[in-house]
Amino acid sequence: MVKLSVIVPFYNVQSYAPETLRSLRANARQDFEFILVDDASKDETPEILERAENDFQDVAQVVRVRHARNGGLATARNTGLDRASGKYVTFLDGDDWLAPGYYEQLLACIERLDCDFVRTDHVQCTARSRTLARVPHGRRGVVEDPRAAILPATRSTSVDYAYAWAGIYHRRLLDEGLLHFTDGLRTAEDRPWIWRLHREARSFAAVGLLGVFYRRGVASSLTQIGDVRQLDFIRAFDQVIEETARDRDAQQLLPKAIRTYCAIISHHLTSGRFEPQVARKLRAMSAAALKRLPADLLSEALDSMDSERASRLRRLRRRPGQPAPATGPASGTGTGTGTESDTTSSSGTEGATGTPDGTAPGGPGKDRGTEVAA
Repeated sequence: MVKLSVIVPFYNVQSYAPETLRSLRANARQDFEFILVDDASKDETPEILERAENDFQDVAQVVRVRHARNGGLATARNTGLDRASGKYVTFLDGDDWLAPGYYEQLLACIERLDCDFVRTDHVQCTARSRTLARVPHGRRGVVEDPRAAILPATRSTSVDYAYAWAGIYHRRLLDEGLLHFTDGLRTAEDRPWIWRLHREARSFAAVGLLGVFYRRGVASSLTQIGDVRQLDFIRAFDQVIEETARDRDAQQLLPKAIRTYCAIISHHLTSGRFEPQVARKLRAMSAAALKRLPADLLSEALDSMDSERASRLRRLRRRPGQPAPATGPASGTGTGTGTESDTTSSSGTEGATGTPDGTAPGGPGKDRGTEVAA
């Protein structure tokens, strides 16, 4: 029986894939399954994965899948989830790497705690710099209700730490439809995913285990490029708002979702990395997004933010030619068809810690995250 399925999407990562694969081999066991998904790479990545499939046969079970057309990180992960047969599931990015023996320790954590999912710390790597990134959840090694870990609205919490690869997930979540991502989102795909997990799973724990090394600052990442794909964060958060508005605890949870959305919009407006045409589109789409939000909850969110960000968003909200502010739950599904992309997730924090509003897997093109203060 397969104990652990590890889903690893790759897209044009020939410079990094060998290190990723070496670290996987240092974590191999005969009852581990490595699902290597090539998302239609155009470089030497397919050949590297073919060699790895042969090299790994004596140490682990390997499934190699190649997409005929690039679909993005969310779609590549979903392909892996559809092939996964393990009792537990985790993820890795094709340009990140692991400490030897990490997966065995991770598996021991969830078996000992006997919960739906476990979240872990990780190490962020920029050139030679190494920074510890912690799950923004105070209690460690204690099984809790994940719904209770969403709030408060004004601090970083576990839903702001949306790195899918920073954890391990029981198969029952996959069988219940909670682990798949929204196809076509080219960035921030981890956001609707982590919110859904925390709303609908029954138990989770945060632990201090370290072993994932997250490579930041890759030149071809979406956050470095600043093209139109970055704007999918709006579709992703529209989905968070819509789904949370239908939740039985919407009155308590929506203020958190809306405040986080506002903080991320403000960050992108001041990042200065977008091409002029994309920056104009960002302002227009952000103004429309603000006007879709419930007016009373938006006002409360802006009142709770610092004056600089609140003023910026209020000016944007008053842009001429936009529809009147909504008075009910936001609309929009946040779904999409996807395009040629090397996407990834936006997964980080919007809280007092100033920790990264980061993101997750795909390859050098993945959305590498943004710094968002509370």
